[in-house]
Amino acid sequence: MIRKILLPLALALLSLTARGQALPDFTDLVERQGAAVVNISTTQTIRGNRFSQQLPFDENDPTFELFRRFFPQQPGVPQQEFQSKSLGSGFIVSAEGHILTNAHVVAGADEVLVRLTDKREFKAKVLGTDKRTDIALIKIDATGLPVVKLGDPNKLKVGEWVIAIGSPFGFENSVTAGIVSAKGRSLPDENFVPFIQTDAAINPGNSGGPLFNMRGEVVGVNSQIYSRTGGYMGLAFAVPIDVAMEVQNQLRSNGRVSRGRIGVVIQELTRELAESFGLTKPAGALVNSVEKGGPADKAGLEAGDVILKFDGKTVNQSGDLPRIVGATKPGSRVTVQVWRKSSARDLPLTVGEITEEKMAQSTGKGGRQVTPSAANRLGLVLSELTAEQRKELKLNYGLVVEELKNGQADLRPGDIILALISKGAQTEIKTVEQFNKLLAQSDKAASLTLLVRRGENQLFLTIKGK
Repeated sequence: MIRKILLPLALALLSLTARGQALPDFTDLVERQGAAVVNISTTQTIRGNRFSQQLPFDENDPTFELFRRFFPQQPGVPQQEFQSKSLGSGFIVSAEGHILTNAHVVAGADEVLVRLTDKREFKAKVLGTDKRTDIALIKIDATGLPVVKLGDPNKLKVGEWVIAIGSPFGFENSVTAGIVSAKGRSLPDENFVPFIQTDAAINPGNSGGPLFNMRGEVVGVNSQIYSRTGGYMGLAFAVPIDVAMEVQNQLRSNGRVSRGRIGVVIQELTRELAESFGLTKPAGALVNSVEKGGPADKAGLEAGDVILKFDGKTVNQSGDLPRIVGATKPGSRVTVQVWRKSSARDLPLTVGEITEEKMAQSTGKGGRQVTPSAANRLGLVLSELTAEQRKELKLNYGLVVEELKNGQADLRPGDIILALISKGAQTEIKTVEQFNKLLAQSDKAASLTLLVRRGENQLFLTIKGK
């Protein structure tokens, strides 16, 4: 096994040597910048009983309840306090002791201890955290500290060498190298960060440490890994340093981060959807619903609009919009360019501010008494909304998908078809007869774009013709 691993590596090195190319030397970079990287350890006090602390599952796990019943806590026995410790990394951004790290490194900590490369230790104060970008700013009482150089992540190129310095598993000032695997990555529930993807070895304990380019400049803050084992698997993600420093500036001045919002739900624009709306290419963010009374609603945006530009910045894909809007100061007056009915138009909009999200509430469709139609040529069995359903769902029209006979994978039973889009024109669907008539008028081989209500959300779906 070792020979199988080493032989390709040796051949690669020989190939590089034969072409006169040498592997990069990171020694000077590490010597110049390593002193500004710190080790962070945190302590958190947890109240509970020792038994629950030793179980391999938490109190939300159903198995915990089973064990609690067999081993109940004795009445009158007080809960004990336990110390939970964790490790992370960070780097110094000001000679007066300001340090950047990840928010999850210091979350809930009662004590944050910073160790420098010269073995000095300081208790740190958390000045602020931002969960949306996973960035935290902490401060130690020291002066004359070494400071990292900051780079421009926009100038990074995919394939460029980068190195990470941190404390994986507590091994301080460990250096790992790799390349930039991709830029502008969007991760689930992380709409405000265009992550830098790298294959530099990142492990637990590296969180919050810097990602350097070959010029010794910090271009990112190591934040997440994709792993099925809990350890390195070649997929690591860093927050671009320009995003992190903007968060740092707000945390230092206000202790919190303020972000813009406009009150729309968007989705990715596929090539099929772009054709349905009369666009020549799939660029922009497709609006599938608008919050009533929100900034976008007041500006006149509608479901079916495709946002092409926001405040002069081009929206190439849907993931660009939350970042652009989030970086806009609340209260700003901006121009939004949208594509509607096969033409572009500009709408003035006043940006709102993001507040704590409301918990989503699900709405049931109880008491259904419907008479489904026969399956149409698409294999859809549809029924019209009853008066009770229209009142409960706050809809004036729509067709409920009762059954799928021909395997239209994108639609689901319970979806409500609200409109059909063709060549940029949007037709509201009110009856089964109307829908089937529109089907009869369309090319049987052509795909159809539908506006669909699913649960509390709306989305556009393209289904294949039959």
